[in-house]
Amino acid sequence: MQNAISLLGSTGSIGRQTLEVAELLGVTVCALSAGQNIKLLEEQTRRFRPAVAAVYDEDAARDFKARVRDLDVRVVSGGEGLIEAARADGAVAVVTAVVGTAGLLPTLAAIDLGRRIALANKETLVCAGELVMDRARSRGAEIIPVDSEHSAIFQCLEGRGKSAGSIKKLILTASGGPFRGMDKETLRRATPEMALRHPNWNMGRKVSIDSATMMNKGLEVIEAAHLFSVSPSMIEVVVHPESIVHSMVEFADNSTIAQLSVPDMRLPIQYALTYPARAPSLAAALDIARQGRLTFEEPDYDAFPCLSLALQTARDGGLASAVLNAANETAVELFLTGKLSFYGIPESISAALGSIKNAENPSLDEIIEADKAARRFVKERHG
Repeated sequence: MQNAISLLGSTGSIGRQTLEVAELLGVTVCALSAGQNIKLLEEQTRRFRPAVAAVYDEDAARDFKARVRDLDVRVVSGGEGLIEAARADGAVAVVTAVVGTAGLLPTLAAIDLGRRIALANKETLVCAGELVMDRARSRGAEIIPVDSEHSAIFQCLEGRGKSAGSIKKLILTASGGPFRGMDKETLRRATPEMALRHPNWNMGRKVSIDSATMMNKGLEVIEAAHLFSVSPSMIEVVVHPESIVHSMVEFADNSTIAQLSVPDMRLPIQYALTYPARAPSLAAALDIARQGRLTFEEPDYDAFPCLSLALQTARDGGLASAVLNAANETAVELFLTGKLSFYGIPESISAALGSIKNAENPSLDEIIEADKAARRFVKERHG
């Protein structure tokens, strides 16, 4: 078990649940980080007494430092502060729960120290999957997925043939989000308030919108291709509204193994910290008889074009995934502030992909520049 961690993104949904798991397991928290929610970060700092606390926003960092001046904690800020938190002394694992590309450089910094990465930041692999996985292999750093779907696949592959020839297909399940079954005409009137009402999961605002557009599942396809070294053509998405089967693996002999549990992110978080061991968790047991029927259906690619865009980007490879991710993040922000319609999100992403030239085997600098270019493009398009 990883008995000392740095937690990046401690005030978000995954971060708060990680601290519940850490308390249950008796894990030491060496570092915490937040964007602007310094009130909650102060509560967490007083409770868990990390040596380092990082606040991404510079003004909020100054305020936070004044609030905790009675504590023995080093307060750092900005992107460099996140990197310092990832490299905090004593940590043997880093839980990356920040949202967006802000998680990329801190994750690479922790990889360079050979630490276990409990990865809850999908953008890291979406934008720079080949680079990150190569760096992890060369530094001997483990990457254990925290997303429920990728954790499920990771568990399905345990103790079984992991060679490329033994895996026939990875099957990622999707809840379908709040708009499952709705047609395009209905969705043209979708509001942020409607999109934020996820039926099964309690997630942050950005991830909730990604679930509503099904972009979340498309990003997970790109992430899974890198995590498990498979072609995107070997990954299938199925809609499973009950969110009990978290994902499946079909093997070469046509047997399929699935991982089931109640929808509770504390379970994959805990497994990323205890792997390869298992321990009693805070998640409720699954009563399969009481649960009853489990259903599956194909996604509606016409109603949810973000999924189609992501799948095509996964096939294209190169810089395209960094452009897709950055354009999506920017478009989601505009949608949440009422400056863009629901279908304005995929339209903006498609336009960015068509305008910014793709390149194979990009460097880190090229990835960062493509990210900036895509954000500028979408903002200027709706400026």
